[in-house]
Amino acid sequence: MRVFAGTDIGKAREKNQDFYYISHNLDEIKLCVLADGMGGYAGGEIASNLAVISVKNYIYNNYSKIKLETDEIINLLKDATQYANMVVYEKTKQTTELEEMGTTLEVALLVEDKMYISHIGDSRVYKIKNNKIKQLTKDHSYVEKLINDGSITKEEAKTHPQKHMLTKALGCTAYVEPDLLVEKLQKNDTILICSDGLTNMLNEEEIVKIINNNPEQPNKELIAAANKAGGCDNITVIIIKDED
Repeated sequence: MRVFAGTDIGKAREKNQDFYYISHNLDEIKLCVLADGMGGYAGGEIASNLAVISVKNYIYNNYSKIKLETDEIINLLKDATQYANMVVYEKTKQTTELEEMGTTLEVALLVEDKMYISHIGDSRVYKIKNNKIKQLTKDHSYVEKLINDGSITKEEAKTHPQKHMLTKALGCTAYVEPDLLVEKLQKNDTILICSDGLTNMLNEEEIVKIINNNPEQPNKELIAAANKAGGCDNITVIIIKDED
């Protein structure tokens, strides 16, 4: 198993409000966390950092206390996410400057041949197999709701004026319910976890082509391509390759 990761401020932002964590060499606890913060000049940066660190600490402190069975792992991710939500939400109450802050959150925990995911917001988790890409998470966004309602198409969503409006984010309310997913993994699967600074700049076909054509530095090439396409937001990618 190989992991590649990176984050970049992009070309339009004054600060990088994305934050991520990968457990050391994906050893005993195979954990990846990514957050894309929002809210004010400093708020988004604080929210994403707090969320990632809180999730990481909660999982590390409780991992050895559970049985490695699906229900218990799912509950661990849910509890970790809700703990992080509480930490960020409490921080918003400390000063008026942080009242509007919040963050997306992607938590991916690999146990044996499965990936357990907790998801909030419009950052994404994908699985890539050969030349096919599958989005595992569903965006918690206004335009995603319009797509599901049949009001707009996916193409129209790309340029919708409210495409950045989230319907769910971490830290904005006292309680949040994450999407909890389990995905079975096979040999040669590739996992991509990314903020919308990547997916707003590159389409899925471009992403797959770059990853497949750059086996040694796919993270750097994805970030470079997103910047070349405009770099309108912070860009963060985590790529996990299950290789022989």
